[in-house]
Amino acid sequence: MAAWRQTEQEMTQVLDKLQEEYSQLRTGRASAALVENILVPYYGTLTPLKQTASISIPEASVIQIQPWDKNLAGEIENAIRQSGKGLSPVNNGQTVRVTLPPMTDERRQELVKMIYAQAEEAKVALRNVRHKAWEQVLSEVKSGQATEDDKYRGEKELNELIARYNKKIEESAADKEKEIKSI
Repeated sequence: MAAWRQTEQEMTQVLDKLQEEYSQLRTGRASAALVENILVPYYGTLTPLKQTASISIPEASVIQIQPWDKNLAGEIENAIRQSGKGLSPVNNGQTVRVTLPPMTDERRQELVKMIYAQAEEAKVALRNVRHKAWEQVLSEVKSGQATEDDKYRGEKELNELIARYNKKIEESAADKEKEIKSI
C-alpha cells in the first residue's frame, strides 16, 4: 500500500529529527554539530554558522571556528555567547575558539533527563502518525475501498511498525545516554 510507505516515511522523519536533536547536545567531547546551526547575522541575514565559517576540532575539548570574512569574528562570538548553550567563546580577531569545560555529574544527569524527554516527544509524534494512518484505514473500510480483513491486517501492520520505531527511539536514547555517561 502506498499509504504504508507514506506512514513509514513520516516515522523515519520523526526518528531523523530526534537524531538531529541528539547531535546538538553537548556531551563533553567537542563536536561541530554543537555550533554549526547557530544563527549569525551575515550581511543583514541570519545565516547558520556552518555557512559562514569553517569549523574544526583541533583538540578533544576545543571547537575552532575560522570565519571566511574576518570581520565576522565578533558577530560569531556574540551569536555563540547568546545561543543559550552555555558556551564561552574566545575571539582573537582571526578565529573564535570555544573550549568545553569538563562535564559535572549534575549536568550529565540533566542531559540524560533531556534525552529521555526528547525520546518521549518523538514517541508521541509516532503515535500521531499512527493515528492518522489508522483513520485512513477506517475511512477506506467505511467507504468500501477496503474489507474488514484489510482493516485487521492494517491494524497489525501499524502496530508492528510503531513497535519497531519505538524500539529504534529507545535504542537511540540509550546510546546517547551511554555516550554522555562514558565521557
